[in-house]
Amino acid sequence: MKLDSLAIGKVYRLVDCQLGEDIRKHLSHLGLQTDSTLRLISKTKDNAIIQVKASRLALDKAIIEALTLVEHDQDQSHLPLSDLKVGKQAQVVEICATGALKRRLMDMGLTKETKLYLKKVAPLGDPIEITLRGYELTLRKSEAQMVRVQELGEDTK
Repeated sequence: MKLDSLAIGKVYRLVDCQLGEDIRKHLSHLGLQTDSTLRLISKTKDNAIIQVKASRLALDKAIIEALTLVEHDQDQSHLPLSDLKVGKQAQVVEICATGALKRRLMDMGLTKETKLYLKKVAPLGDPIEITLRGYELTLRKSEAQMVRVQELGEDTK
């Protein structure tokens, strides 16, 4: 799929990989396998950063264009916590992290169905401050990208 046609924030499913066996094995060890889903985090004209499960991978244009990707049908109301707007309330749907990071986020109170309020975002976009369970929590943007939320209707707390 052409890098230009990929949209930031969209989720895609890997259908086929037209690369050499050694590169396919390497990508497979990184979690990028046929039928796996990935989310495009950012892109330039020559490369892109994708999220596969709890990992972020930087791929160059040649590799991306050798992949056959189709847009994955997902619930459009779910978005990464890092994309939530200031002053919005949301409910945690999923934590995409694994291992120690997932445990740490859950220990801080970010569990499924927890309601939260995005209070502030730093001037350069990192970190963010949320209110949940009666306290304020500051997260790095990279950590917030691992938390999928569903926006709730109310705009203020």
